[in-house]
Amino acid sequence: MRILFLTQVLPLPLDAGPKIRAYYVLRYLVEAGHEVSLLSFVRADDSPTAIESLKKLCKHVETVPMVRSLRGDLWSGIRSLLSNRSFLIVRDERSEMRRRVQALCESRSFDAVHSDQLWMAPYALGASALRKILDQHNAVFQIPRRLAAGEKSRVKRSILKLEAKKLAKYEAETCVQFDRVVWVSSADLEALRSSRSARSAALAAGPVIPICVDPSVVVNSKNKTRRFRVTFLGGMHWPPNAEGVKWFLKEVWPQVASVVPDAVLTLIGKRPPRLPASSPGKIESVGFTPDVERYINETAVFIVPLLAGGGMRVKILDAWSWRLPVVSTTIGAEGLETRHGENILLADTAGAFGESVVQVLRNRSLANLLSEQGRGTVEIHYDWRRIYSSWELVYR
Repeated sequence: MRILFLTQVLPLPLDAGPKIRAYYVLRYLVEAGHEVSLLSFVRADDSPTAIESLKKLCKHVETVPMVRSLRGDLWSGIRSLLSNRSFLIVRDERSEMRRRVQALCESRSFDAVHSDQLWMAPYALGASALRKILDQHNAVFQIPRRLAAGEKSRVKRSILKLEAKKLAKYEAETCVQFDRVVWVSSADLEALRSSRSARSAALAAGPVIPICVDPSVVVNSKNKTRRFRVTFLGGMHWPPNAEGVKWFLKEVWPQVASVVPDAVLTLIGKRPPRLPASSPGKIESVGFTPDVERYINETAVFIVPLLAGGGMRVKILDAWSWRLPVVSTTIGAEGLETRHGENILLADTAGAFGESVVQVLRNRSLANLLSEQGRGTVEIHYDWRRIYSSWELVYR
């Protein structure tokens, strides 16, 4: 089958959840014998090496620059507020992408077009193909809705609620235009179905295929390095990550540091928050680094303190692959095969979260149990080679 595969982010390197999802689905389709042409947005920091690697995998690869600016975001915000359209969708509209999709469809025929994430749906719906597939990484409307719940500013809270309402309506209306919609968790489908803005839409139950990773690709996490880090890994330019880290810094870390003063909070990812001058305990803000192995080998507890978000947190799959004990909020672990006290500790209040982190730091037996059970969960439920054969049923 000839497939046009559209992505909002370049699928390499594998340093973010959306990239990991897109890459392993793309790789499965190619290895299953399909002829795949990739058309992707690219940013200034995307490397030519990554593009060349994808060209070796795909039949054809083309890219379209995605340039954002404060001025552009402000204009998109005004257009969104003056209409019934979502800011997140308006912001990423690019006429060049529409032209490129049309040109590709005119130059070769496609049996199917694959929209990776909601942002690529308008371009996929405009493509000439027999089948149209949408891969819903999450119920996007839940992100602004949950951010609104924790927002103190009345103005910001109102804007976020309005954005969530617009997104829910747009998501539902968009999903019903595709031949198949694949969800990463049934919770996302049910959330959209139950949304007041989407109740009138006939949302059919689509197949659920979780985000998967490659458990064979792991860092050397079983060496004898002393474990002392409480590690957060993820881009803090993403609002749910930023909100969660700030909450942990303010509400949770002081109690952990007072009980285990030798522990070091380590923040790894783009745009870490500015640390207050009077921060308790030891904190190391690394920022973005392509080499996380040293920090992973020194990690005693991997934290996911998310209060908002949607879909699945691939960072937990990574931590489980690396045999790291994980402490997460319920939202942070949403959509995953979790068993509290066995492969993860779940806590939704600052007191319970801090207590869970201290437990793992002090109890080596508990840490070992969480590590091994987490690793086993990935091998059984989230190995792309085992699970992604389900995509063949989507395309059959």
